[in-house]
Amino acid sequence: MNSKNGIFSFEFFPPKTAEGIEKLRATQAELAKVEPRFFSVTFGAGGSTRDRTAETVFDIQTKSGIETAPHISCISSTRENISEMLTHYRERDISHIVALRGDMPSGMVEAGEFRYANELVAFIRETTGDHFHIEVAAYPEYHPQATSPDRDLANFRRKVEAGANSAITQYFYNADAYFRFIERCGKNGIDIPIVPGIMPITNYFQLARFSDACGAEIPRWIRKPLEIYGEDIDSIRAFGEEVVTGLCERLLQHGAPGLHFYTLNRSAPALAIWNNLGLSDL
Repeated sequence: MNSKNGIFSFEFFPPKTAEGIEKLRATQAELAKVEPRFFSVTFGAGGSTRDRTAETVFDIQTKSGIETAPHISCISSTRENISEMLTHYRERDISHIVALRGDMPSGMVEAGEFRYANELVAFIRETTGDHFHIEVAAYPEYHPQATSPDRDLANFRRKVEAGANSAITQYFYNADAYFRFIERCGKNGIDIPIVPGIMPITNYFQLARFSDACGAEIPRWIRKPLEIYGEDIDSIRAFGEEVVTGLCERLLQHGAPGLHFYTLNRSAPALAIWNNLGLSDL
């Protein structure tokens, strides 16, 4: 597979400072050279980055010419403000959305008018028809709040039945978890593209913190060497690049429709893996 016939994408978060904005512009300019299918921009807990997400999406799509998908979260949202966002995005030629339940901010008690992502997907379809290509989240290692694998799959199926076009998974390092998830989806009549989420490894302590929060497992054969490397950043990056390149190779060789890179607003780690995979001439 090459970048032209697969679903390849890169994810950013909206920067808070002028310096961060310039850094992200440089990052997206580098990643735009490999001509991904789309970029996406995250949405802070409880809508905390709503305006910055929209501004970042418009800036990236205008400057790069690459389709850019804003994340929309239903936590703390109302039908009115979601409708306003959708109208705003349509007016600015945005036609791709990542629809998520989102995280509950600390101290928040009420979730808002939408409790689950399938309700948000259904609302987008009811109010905008087929204008938006809708991505949803998938969890090969199960959502951290799921009470059982079957219930987790049922939740995913509800999002698909509500109108999702495709899905992006939480990152993982166990390819078998992804293959097993795809197999279970197939047996349950779920046939939308499910693209693996890929997190490059550049900082063990940061990765461990992220993984604890989202329920992504770091296998022992990966975790122990990273612990031993400690603050040796060069060794961590070299080992991480080798591990994640191997993971991506296996995923693509066994039928994954593409890859979605969580960039943390940096181009070099994702591009190193991209080039190792031979996805383009860069």
